[in-house]
Amino acid sequence: MEIMYILIGCSVLLALVFLCAFFWANKSGQHDDTYTPSVRILFDDEIIEEEGK
Repeated sequence: MEIMYILIGCSVLLALVFLCAFFWANKSGQHDDTYTPSVRILFDDEIIEEEGK
């Protein structure tokens, strides 16, 4: 039964680490760019022509 308390404590600690990492990523601006991915599909890829043709 003691192992259950250890496992619950470790899982809560791990969940708090991931929660802190999520808040740190949001605070540092990782999820700020929401405009570029929506318009990236509208741009054509540039075609590089070979010299000498």
